[in-house]
Amino acid sequence: MKDGETELVAQPTPEEIWKGLFEEVCQRIGPLFGRSETRERVKSYLCGLFRPIKRKNSWQLAEEMGESTPYSVQYLLNRARWDADKMRDVLLAYVCEK
Repeated sequence: MKDGETELVAQPTPEEIWKGLFEEVCQRIGPLFGRSETRERVKSYLCGLFRPIKRKNSWQLAEEMGESTPYSVQYLLNRARWDADKMRDVLLAYVCEK
């Protein structure tokens, strides 16, 4: 580069920023779930909640996640093991940092 020239730096798009922040949150809450399958399901579930679908029940969210039945969503909400208090603490710490 010559003197007096400025280098153009590409600014991230809002979608790229959102995706990066979403990944950061998923990494932080990931350890709260013992199984990798459950961590991936949580990530898919959260993405489904952010999508513009009219109804967000188990069937519609499962369809958004690419599942043929709502059983995986129901498992996540009813039987998966995770600590809600720890989740709150992790998310609170994240929000206070930002």
